[in-house]
Amino acid sequence: MTRTPSIVDRLRTEPEARIPFSVEFSPPRDEAAEARLWQAVREFEQLQPAFVSMTYGAGGSTRDRTVRVTGQIAEETTLLPVAHLTAVSHSVAELRSMVGSYADRGITNILVLRGDPPGDPLGEWEKHPEGVEYAEELVRMVRELGDFHVGVASFPEGHHRADDLEQDTRCLVGKLRAGAEYSITQMFFDVDDYLRLRDRVSAYDPEQGAKPIIPEIMPITSLRSVRRMLELSGTTLPSHLDEKFTRAAGSGAEEDKAAVREVGIELATSIGERLIAEGAPGLHFITLNFARATREVLSNLGLAAARV
Repeated sequence: MTRTPSIVDRLRTEPEARIPFSVEFSPPRDEAAEARLWQAVREFEQLQPAFVSMTYGAGGSTRDRTVRVTGQIAEETTLLPVAHLTAVSHSVAELRSMVGSYADRGITNILVLRGDPPGDPLGEWEKHPEGVEYAEELVRMVRELGDFHVGVASFPEGHHRADDLEQDTRCLVGKLRAGAEYSITQMFFDVDDYLRLRDRVSAYDPEQGAKPIIPEIMPITSLRSVRRMLELSGTTLPSHLDEKFTRAAGSGAEEDKAAVREVGIELATSIGERLIAEGAPGLHFITLNFARATREVLSNLGLAAARV
């Protein structure tokens, strides 16, 4: 297996004058969606992100498509893909097979997640009878299978299944100690939540706190869509921002998408500016397989110029 560059390497080799950025794609559900995905892939390829990640459906619902499309990105573009791997609904044998499938396509960067239950992401989590209980176990398994670069998820507001922030911090540090090289946060809208997460990890274990915690940003372009995502993820939109978006959306039956989008781009830009000022190691954008909104934010931040 030829080991590809690591995410940490990519973050470190970025020119000092430009903070690295990365983007997240989702596996398409049909041919039309796949065409849209590839359009976004090609647009972002021109901007040369540090890496791109491909999500994984709840319960492994997009398993085959995830492997195929991530492999195509690795083989047919200049982008560095990170493949998601979730424990939910999979046996250890299936998980090992999945890792092998990625390795066969030359993919050695894997983001390990416990995953959400299929159907109801906030519902009861049940371990597969022949699977693993926690992401920490999955980190160890992937590291034992070969020379892989492993990342994990982190949660600025705390994971909704954690009893408190102390337990959440302990879980994250456990994943890092198990061999994860970095984490990517869940989306958030209060930068202070990210900074407090970073401080908690450093206080709990300075060695693990030195590992990159990459903040995730979602440029909001639809209030209805983001509210659904917030509901499913357990993330909150601060009340003053919710009120601002509600005013922009208007009182009509259909929201004023142009006005919501304008506020969303402005907010994502503001979040990005503060994260850069606070020394974030990079910015990771949720794209929903569209390039325009993220490209506008990158332009506002001075990160959108095509690189030679």
